[in-house]
Amino acid sequence: MYIIAGLGNPTKEYERTRHNVGFSVIDVLADKYNIDMGERKHRALCGKGMIEGEKALLIKPQTFMNLSGESLRSAVDYYKATAQELIVIYDDISLEPGQLRIRLKGSAGGHNGIKNIIAHLGTQEFPRMKVGVGAKPPKMDLKDYVLSRFSKGEQEQMDQAFTEAAKAVAVMITEGPERAMNQFNTRKKDLNEE
Repeated sequence: MYIIAGLGNPTKEYERTRHNVGFSVIDVLADKYNIDMGERKHRALCGKGMIEGEKALLIKPQTFMNLSGESLRSAVDYYKATAQELIVIYDDISLEPGQLRIRLKGSAGGHNGIKNIIAHLGTQEFPRMKVGVGAKPPKMDLKDYVLSRFSKGEQEQMDQAFTEAAKAVAVMITEGPERAMNQFNTRKKDLNEE
């Protein structure tokens, strides 16, 4: 079973903020594959279903971002999943809004949610998808920036990105992360040229 985790913060206050793009991608997947996200388990909102013929658990940790590892560790242990059967989706300020970057492994890169997951799993070797939210403006506090919402124009761009990210997850599951990397790791310039 694949465990697909979108990172974010619970409660209405954080809905649709930059830091919650992982939750938004999970929402698109749940909608596309008719997966009910009503189950509360592993300190998360969960939903089990099929994605392109593969069993999948969608998960939105409710621990707050910096403790995401507690939730994922519980789910990974319960389903005896390998690190390679885990896909983590989260925000990245070093990528332009809507840009996707899939990686097989890597450091936390300053992202506290990923740092906590690495600490709990004891490995950096799990597939992940970064969703670009843009660089913070000069003089703005990083926390304030990632907890801010997108402008109307940015939101339209992000909604397209969430749909693309859902397609990328399906490719990761059916054809492997390397194939998804070749297909979805595009530079912003490439996207505009299409």
